[in-house]
Amino acid sequence: MTAIEYSDRPRRRGVNLEKWGWIYMRASGVVLIVLIFGHLFVNLMVGDGVKAIDFGFVGGKWADPFWQWWDVLMLWLALIHGANGMRTIVNDYTNPGVVQKVLKGALFASAAVLIILGTLVVFTFEPCPVGAPADLLPSFCAA
Repeated sequence: MTAIEYSDRPRRRGVNLEKWGWIYMRASGVVLIVLIFGHLFVNLMVGDGVKAIDFGFVGGKWADPFWQWWDVLMLWLALIHGANGMRTIVNDYTNPGVVQKVLKGALFASAAVLIILGTLVVFTFEPCPVGAPADLLPSFCAA
């Protein structure tokens, strides 16, 4: 008798989504650590620290495409990472069937909506919109 026993079942062909989900969790976790600690360092340690964080700080930061992409990448990775983790929990605690499909569909839909809305907020954020009433504009905007 050998230590390795072979199954009579043929190997499944195609993409192994579970393997790629597992790899994504590890890779995105490492990248998220860098993005999150970079985000925290810039927001809390550089300049006046937490006292400086206000509407103007965010407006100034998002005026730079580098910080827009930094925050969007952090948003996308975190939401997909979290949704993939929740998908794993759904797989572990539900039986295959309608309930599992509904829960996974809800996870996918909520992650997709949050990614779309978050991306729109970051790239369309305009702290001083043209034509807005002066009493509604922040103090740093030219009237």
